[in-house]
Amino acid sequence: MSAPLDKFPIDLSKYKKLKLDASNPRLTDEQRQTLKHNIQLLRDAIVLFTSTGAARGVSGHTGGPYDTVPELCILLSLFESSDKYYPVVFDEAGHRVATQYLLSALDGHIPAEHLLQYRAAESKLPGHPELGLTPGVKFSSGRLGHMWPMVNGVALANRDKTVFCLGSDGSQQEGNDAEAARLAVAQGLNVKLIIDDNNVTIAGYPSEYLKGYELPKTLAGHGLEVITVQGEDIDALWGAFVKAVAYNGPAAIVAKRVMAPGVPDIEGSNHGHDVIPVKGALSYFKRRGYPDEKYNEIENILLNIKPSSVPYLYVGSTRENNANRVVFGEAVSTVLDGLSKEEAAKKVMVIDSDLEGSTGLKVIHQKHPEVFVPSGVMERGNFSAAAGFGFESDKFGVFSTFSAFLEMVVSEVTMARLNNCNVLCHFSHSGVDEIADNTCHFGINSFFADNGLDDVHSWLYFPADALQMRAVIKRVFFERGLRFVFSTRAKVPYLLKPGSDDKFFGDDYEFVPGKDEVVLEGKDGYVVSYGDMLYRSYDAVLRVRQEGLDVGLINKPTLNLVDEQTIKKIGSSPFVLVVESLSRKTGLGSRFGTWLLERQLTPKYGYLGTHKEGCGGLQEQITFQGLDPQSIIAKIKTLSN
Repeated sequence: MSAPLDKFPIDLSKYKKLKLDASNPRLTDEQRQTLKHNIQLLRDAIVLFTSTGAARGVSGHTGGPYDTVPELCILLSLFESSDKYYPVVFDEAGHRVATQYLLSALDGHIPAEHLLQYRAAESKLPGHPELGLTPGVKFSSGRLGHMWPMVNGVALANRDKTVFCLGSDGSQQEGNDAEAARLAVAQGLNVKLIIDDNNVTIAGYPSEYLKGYELPKTLAGHGLEVITVQGEDIDALWGAFVKAVAYNGPAAIVAKRVMAPGVPDIEGSNHGHDVIPVKGALSYFKRRGYPDEKYNEIENILLNIKPSSVPYLYVGSTRENNANRVVFGEAVSTVLDGLSKEEAAKKVMVIDSDLEGSTGLKVIHQKHPEVFVPSGVMERGNFSAAAGFGFESDKFGVFSTFSAFLEMVVSEVTMARLNNCNVLCHFSHSGVDEIADNTCHFGINSFFADNGLDDVHSWLYFPADALQMRAVIKRVFFERGLRFVFSTRAKVPYLLKPGSDDKFFGDDYEFVPGKDEVVLEGKDGYVVSYGDMLYRSYDAVLRVRQEGLDVGLINKPTLNLVDEQTIKKIGSSPFVLVVESLSRKTGLGSRFGTWLLERQLTPKYGYLGTHKEGCGGLQEQITFQGLDPQSIIAKIKTLSN
């Protein structure tokens, strides 16, 4: 792990261990005061070290872990009192990772000072907890809705223990949790869910966009014992724990509260889902009445943390960049501009999965509300709804989420294909670039979308820049069948024509599905790339050409279709190097060699792709995977020898 920045200015040794006996329904004055002391101490710590994520530009998610500190303190006090509890604070919400890092520091697995490296590259403190990476972390949370089913298994393996799992109103929207609830009830598992119901998700407020969704009724309908309580009332919260522990079987405590209570800058707001700004954190500590000396220490730490950068001037592309994930929505909106409002509403439906601001759908919501359906954290159902809308030949569903979640809708993709549905899917956050949430959020298995048989083709498109994204959407929007378009979290520059300041995908460009694009001809070999790796590969190719190697570059915007003319060209050259940020096990490179051999083409073959768990940070992920231009250059030189 990287070296600590400063001494941690909040003294975690002031945490007071407490034993609470669940057979006693009332807190003593001393117990209540100890709990309140611990809650405030840990909440202050969370505000401080998550705000370092804001300072270094890697985000951080303050509200969720801040919310659940009262539940955390009660759980720790129960663990102190008896060995009948399974002593792990499982949590369905990976973005509450600050809780796990705080526990690691409290238990002495990492120094408290190291918390100030929150989400920094190589700090082993990424945006979701990962077992085996961070000392003291006891589980990997994965994505929303994946933890409760696993906790059921822990309970099945430990029938003599009570197993707890922190939940949230967001994670409970996932279908996995409905299945987990039914199994827990059917098997009488001693699982206790403690759910932070703050009515806040990324896109807004579930009570507004998901009417009818009421956690207590939903969980009770599955057969759980449900206790609803105000989460900031410590006596009521303890009483709910007492009832849940006493209940013989699965029970849920639904803790109602506004998000980030007591933090005015983010309280009750979906901004609290993300990280508290440095200014907001300093305001919080000022309001808390911290002594000047201590406040100045905190201020000095936060104001001296700067965003990291990788100073590198790419050749072959502009310094100007754009976010393809946003441009997707702009391009769709432009297509819809060509229709009347009535025609658009009849022909097109765009459904969101609580990510409209992250996957480009927000502009569609704003400009074309007639086609937009806001929805919750329900990728499987939302994809199928888009497919159902596109069941008729002249109707088209549009669905969008993160690429990592593509793996969650593979079965639904198959059903849509079998029903000849028209769906345009946008999977943003593809690859690894700027994925601070780390390995569980890597979008590296995009080829899973092409899971049909040879008689039905599904199109996988990965545009290289914003201009090509616009050209792709314009060309394929009203095509029949399943179309998948990928983009990265990071912004990408505009590709330039060789030896020119003109943009490669400018006004004279027209996208042709299935056609590979020759960026540069080469006699000594070819690099094949696409998406966010194309401009990096272009830089590497241009630099080796300056050294005398006549290397060409191919853009493959349609990932899963062989362009026979182009593959013959590059397969007849001395070497082929595929460069991508998808998984080495499942990406383009894992099949491109087969395509060459099937055509009796036998150049030297090389392949660069994502192959190991992440390092945290943002742009550092690319270098960590060996996908930076220097690594590409080194591989080119190896193949050319």
